Amino acid sequence: MILEGKVAVVTGASRGIGKATALALAKEGAHIIAVARTIGALEALDDEIKAVSGNAATLVPLDITDFDALDRLGGVIMEKYGKLDILIANAGFLADITPVSHLKPKTFDKLMNVNVTANYRLIRSLDPLLRAADHGRAVFMGSSNVARNPRHFWGGYATSKAALECLVKTYAQEIERSNLRVNILNPGPIRTAMRAKAAPGEDASKLDTPEDLMPLMMQLCSPEFNDNGIVADYKMWKEDKNNFFF
Repeated sequence: MILEGKVAVVTGASRGIGKATALALAKEGAHIIAVARTIGALEALDDEIKAVSGNAATLVPLDITDFDALDRLGGVIMEKYGKLDILIANAGFLADITPVSHLKPKTFDKLMNVNVTANYRLIRSLDPLLRAADHGRAVFMGSSNVARNPRHFWGGYATSKAALECLVKTYAQEIERSNLRVNILNPGPIRTAMRAKAAPGEDASKLDTPEDLMPLMMQLCSPEFNDNGIVADYKMWKEDKNNFFF
């Protein structure tokens, strides 16, 4: 129970990597503030959290692009806890895999709102709370493969993830002298609904699951983990856990 007494916000918590993270953090004693759009899926998650930890989660049904709600979330956490130990900014949007010239304006705007602006608003709302924690930890979900190596038809998603990486690395430099540590996790191909949409012909049984990713995620959330501003690549970590760069 290395996270006993810790408070963690997880966005996109109702399924996939977000759900696995919420459960993993709860198993280690953290109180989970679960953010997702669907109340039914959040309630199902709450049942699973109670089963593994004996404690209920705080359920926050909202669309991550409701930016005023994200501001209110920070205020509520401040009033109740006075700090935030862990932020897992997991919510993301894939959109269509299509030529840039075919992207609809509304789709491009949603990509930027979900993958970039929402994360900026989370930083804006939760930064004082993360700094107030003894060992604040923030993990943002990246996609360095397409963000750094552009691939045809992936322009919309890749652009949003490249912008997110720049935003997070800048933020990491700004908090360097605090107790907060801010990093990016690149999960690579993981067996999720988003991956199934991106690669519909792929044999999902050959992919690692969100649960396989959790040892690395827990390392990034640990009070003992002190690296800042890195991109932790799951594939590289899995291939050489003992000699990985951190």
